[in-house]
Amino acid sequence: MEDTIRVGVSSCLLGNKVRYDGGHKHDYYITDALSRYFSFVPVCPEVECGLPVPREAMRLVGNIENPRLITIKTGIDLTEKMLRYSAARVKELENDDIDAFIFKKNSPSSGLYRVKIYDQSGRVHGKGQGLFARSLVEQFPYLPVEEEGRLQDMSLRENFIERIFSYKRWKNFLIDSPDFRKLITFHAHHKLQLMAHSPKHLSKIGKLVAEGKNIPVQILFKQYGENLMEAMSLKATVKKNVNVLHHIIGYFKKHIGSDDKKELLKLIDQYHNGYSPLVVPLTLINHYIRKHRIIYLSDQTYLEPHPSELMLRNHV
Repeated sequence: MEDTIRVGVSSCLLGNKVRYDGGHKHDYYITDALSRYFSFVPVCPEVECGLPVPREAMRLVGNIENPRLITIKTGIDLTEKMLRYSAARVKELENDDIDAFIFKKNSPSSGLYRVKIYDQSGRVHGKGQGLFARSLVEQFPYLPVEEEGRLQDMSLRENFIERIFSYKRWKNFLIDSPDFRKLITFHAHHKLQLMAHSPKHLSKIGKLVAEGKNIPVQILFKQYGENLMEAMSLKATVKKNVNVLHHIIGYFKKHIGSDDKKELLKLIDQYHNGYSPLVVPLTLINHYIRKHRIIYLSDQTYLEPHPSELMLRNHV
């Protein structure tokens, strides 16, 4: 990437003692593995909106669509305070030019999924998003976002990090004097990656690019970026990856013999049946691409969508 990838992170996940009980929820995967590639922008909505550490615990109460943020013991309503802060902080994060955000699960301010919402009697009657998390995703609907707990799932982790690098590539494209010709090149480099995530979106984006000369350039770029990130939000399944791998073999017809092809098909079949990870057939494919200098494939982001040192494809 041309510059640093900046990721907003719930501050407690970085080891900062900002939680209501004075503690933290240090996530070492974030601070160890990911810190080699990302710089972090810590955010604690509750402290940054003026609440102390330690502080009274709070929860979401009332209407499922628009819950209130209420302290549990004293019943103080902090909703407006949090909403004012969230609106201002989201604008700051836009100026900070963040490329993703990792939220703390279950938080009434920062939880992204399935945050408990209580009725007036104290019973859970629904689930939603923390108030700050909701403000951020409403402002940046295509920004890669995830909860730290879900990053323990390797397929979700792979998808999230792949989205971050795709998002950053697209942002770099937009700031590098973009034009229609450059868009064609960008799209050509991402075709196999899009195929692995959503053949439907690949077809839709292909038609958009084909008609691009008849579309005002700013509208074209907006629609392309939205469709790109929609596609990347869908997980690349084993079935879709196998389809891409077989598609790649078509480019080897004039370069490898029948025995080499059988070996490659065997590795793909082992991956398909769950006996080996995706990195195994891809390693041989990358060998053939380098050996035979197949330029079209060497430019495909699918083959290295993120740094290999993260070893994500060793597990999926």
